[in-house]
Amino acid sequence: MHDFQERYQAYLSVFNGYLAEYMDNLSTKPSVLGEAMKYSLSAGGKRIRPVLALATAELLSVPSKEVLPFALALEMIHTYSLIHDDLPAMDDDDFRRGKPSNHKVFGEANAILAGDALLNTAYEICFNQCRKGDGYVRAAQILCECAGIDGMIAGQVADLSFSSGDKPLTQDDLLFIHEHKTGKLLLAPVAMVCALADDREYFKLEKFAKAFGLLFQITDDILDVVGDFEGMGKSIGKDVAEGKLTFVKLYGLEGAGARADLLAAECKAYLEGIEGEKTFFSDLVDYVRNRRN
Repeated sequence: MHDFQERYQAYLSVFNGYLAEYMDNLSTKPSVLGEAMKYSLSAGGKRIRPVLALATAELLSVPSKEVLPFALALEMIHTYSLIHDDLPAMDDDDFRRGKPSNHKVFGEANAILAGDALLNTAYEICFNQCRKGDGYVRAAQILCECAGIDGMIAGQVADLSFSSGDKPLTQDDLLFIHEHKTGKLLLAPVAMVCALADDREYFKLEKFAKAFGLLFQITDDILDVVGDFEGMGKSIGKDVAEGKLTFVKLYGLEGAGARADLLAAECKAYLEGIEGEKTFFSDLVDYVRNRRN
């Protein structure tokens, strides 16, 4: 895993450098808007979505400079979703990545607007890239679809709706939540880069990304039970306290772990049919399956 960590850090360094340059040039009036945007954008985290985009770019021989704007737009959308997710009307969490949530620092109204600003700025970045050709238009469209009413937002609404209802919830309900709320924004970095590579290996990588997204969320469900605040950087045990539908609730801790193992094997099976050096992707699957944060 030593080589994996080096490569992960290399991708991370490239993205963080691009992000830092962007934030250095970000100026808003009133200034509190930019401060709130930067606060959450710079909070760190695994940055697994931009890392996945850059790794896919290397696999498909797409220059990183063509991918970085889309990776930034995706990270902005992910960050806006976290800001809104922490609000009292949603998950009501006071911490994110070990720091006070955006609304605890800037107030609820400014947090909402900072999230709105990140979403709209992400689309502005995408539109600027669309001038380059059809592949860039398709990549932007993929991101919009994954973030919108057929993607993350649908999953978030379903999560809220199912958690507050009285009817028995099924695996199909749970899969819908996970595949949309989390999975779509983990499909996006792979699918966007495939679009920039004239859809090369699209269908195989799409299958991998969908299984990977579900694996990521199941491990999140598990960590909500066995993790700790220091590792996760956010409140632990909220899913149980709020009665949310998770794989642990549906199948128990051992059953959820077994399903995560099956998904990890499935991810690796999808990789076998893809041309190129795939070791990083296989190691990434192991990293997510065994993660502690």
